[in-house]
Amino acid sequence: MKKKIAIAMGGYSSEYRISINSGNMVYKHLDRELYEPYRVHILQREWFVVADDDTPYPINKSNFTVTINDQLITFDCVFNTIHGTPGENGLLQAYLELIGIPQTSCGSYQAALTFNKRDLISVLKPYGIKAARNYFLNKEDNINVDEIIETVGLPCFVKANRAGSSFGITKVKTKEALIPATKTAFKEDDEAIIESFLDGTEVSVGVVTYKGEVMALPATEIVSHNEFFDYEAKYLGKSQEITPARISEEQTKKVQEIAVLIYKKLKMKGLTRSDFIFHNNEPHFIEMNTTPGLSQASILPQQAEKAGISLKELYGSAIEAALD
Repeated sequence: MKKKIAIAMGGYSSEYRISINSGNMVYKHLDRELYEPYRVHILQREWFVVADDDTPYPINKSNFTVTINDQLITFDCVFNTIHGTPGENGLLQAYLELIGIPQTSCGSYQAALTFNKRDLISVLKPYGIKAARNYFLNKEDNINVDEIIETVGLPCFVKANRAGSSFGITKVKTKEALIPATKTAFKEDDEAIIESFLDGTEVSVGVVTYKGEVMALPATEIVSHNEFFDYEAKYLGKSQEITPARISEEQTKKVQEIAVLIYKKLKMKGLTRSDFIFHNNEPHFIEMNTTPGLSQASILPQQAEKAGISLKELYGSAIEAALD
């Protein structure tokens, strides 16, 4: 019997449109001989299944079921493609854990940890993972501009601590631009992280559990046409994403090993993507995405293709790992 798969997409954050693109890509490529997929839109005001004729059918939040044409549908697994809250910060994972439905991304603790840039960097530091110099700031804090600049230098990046797709990020070049940059970050979150600028080659490494084995995908080099890899660069074509990355074999091996180390130390599962910058020839960790983009513009599908893994195989393997 085919497994009924709920493809969760949407979310409550600025990233919901990107998530819907990812979810539709999974819906398109899932093996119909093995799975019966349903598009589930999880939005702040309502959760519903979108039928092929675009009719919405409300989800019963008490047990995550849906009734379509008088038939009660229960799901065997949730394929989580939500970027941001509630699918990437642990809320959806915790809900599904409580009601006993497996899902394809990491557990609720790992999701909450990796979505919090500040906490993640702090947890990885004892493992020798290099990162930029940083300064933590909360919305209610008094901002000491001189202290921040003394800590991280200029230029620097001001980022919303819990946000994705480059929302709430500003590259700051002058002292006067720092306060406005914090206001931009605080539109997305009430916590911010300010990081030193790392000059070097930016690469992204997908790490997945594929056919039961943890493996690193080919690294992707990111060349932004803008100041940094912002929203326009990621989704509006203002960047080059070169797979495999134009780095040495030794550098490739090193960054893949670090990405796998992080995946294993954090006890991750599912599809992930970790970003690094080679600064002074050393990979410095930036962040990990635990529900990475899966649309045509996204990096992980490009990497899977270069590794000889079809999207049907990649998505199917994620479901089987969740069901195992």
